[in-house]
Amino acid sequence: MLSEKSLAAITHERTKYPAEQARSALLAALRIAQEEQGYLSEALMAYVADLLGLPAIHAYEVATFYTMYDLRPVGRHKLCVCGSVSCFLNGSDAVIKHLSERLGIGLGETTADGLFTLQEVECLGACKDAPMMQVGDRYYENLTPESLDALLAKLRGGSDDVC
Repeated sequence: MLSEKSLAAITHERTKYPAEQARSALLAALRIAQEEQGYLSEALMAYVADLLGLPAIHAYEVATFYTMYDLRPVGRHKLCVCGSVSCFLNGSDAVIKHLSERLGIGLGETTADGLFTLQEVECLGACKDAPMMQVGDRYYENLTPESLDALLAKLRGGSDDVC
């Protein structure tokens, strides 16, 4: 179900913990599996749990708790808008509305071209620069309608290296 490279990476993560602490490697193992497959199906979660010698329910509990895991296919660019207190008070609701209008999708939806998925997530820890969102491994802070439009244009243009 996973490539040899992913299996080796999971094995490496597993070696970081004592034998009786296999569950400690679960978050990393699910991340590795998701990176390869794009999302975590129930079968993939069960497979990862089995690799670690854990009940499948443990993987499901983790994957459904954390917003970094996707349980269904998502767009190439997952726009994760922080909706916690600082961001909300500084306009995250306006950010979501703007993105929703520009993309023609609501929260949890993916554009028809498969390019964007819009999500609201809990605190991303950049409160002083609210409102903010995460796209891939990058943070975008002090968001305005203009900065959002510029970012969307760059992402539509195929750029994954957007600052």
